[in-house]
Amino acid sequence: RAPLARQRGITLIVALVMLVLITLLALTTFNLSKSSIQVISNMQSRTENIAAARQAIDETMSSTRFFSTPDDAIPNPCNGESNTRCVDVNGDGVNDVTVRLTPSPTCVKANGVMNSEVDVTNTENANCLLGTSQSFGVAGSVTGESLCADSTWEINAEATDNVTAAKVNMVQGVTVRVAKDDIETSCPD
Repeated sequence: RAPLARQRGITLIVALVMLVLITLLALTTFNLSKSSIQVISNMQSRTENIAAARQAIDETMSSTRFFSTPDDAIPNPCNGESNTRCVDVNGDGVNDVTVRLTPSPTCVKANGVMNSEVDVTNTENANCLLGTSQSFGVAGSVTGESLCADSTWEINAEATDNVTAAKVNMVQGVTVRVAKDDIETSCPD
């Protein structure tokens, strides 16, 4: 009888070891699943932030405000803070992402457009044409430049998730023909 009783004890120990191994396997599987869900959640949050930043940049570029008033480029700002847009990603009425144009849209360069370069058949260029007479040899007289300039702007958008504080920065360049008066104070010479 003694050898049989010892075998029952060994069976119990083997069963306990197997139970511990199965428990460790289950915990490892759970942790891996949890990590995968967190990675997917982070990717979704990043994608939402990128979409919100793109939306703010597109909205900024579709308006003339970014070159006429760069410090107030977005109409109806979020929380009264200029150049800010709040985005409700999931439609629940709560702002999920805050996008800031920081710094304000910046003019990188501006080049005057000569009258000879203006396409007179394009109605958008009608405001560029000068109607002045020539005064050769007189200081400050007609230079041949139109009333427009081709300007290059840089728009930086920083989207921040309001829950996780994850941030995405996007930079977009845009070239636009504008009136010289609109860029006189904003663009370098």
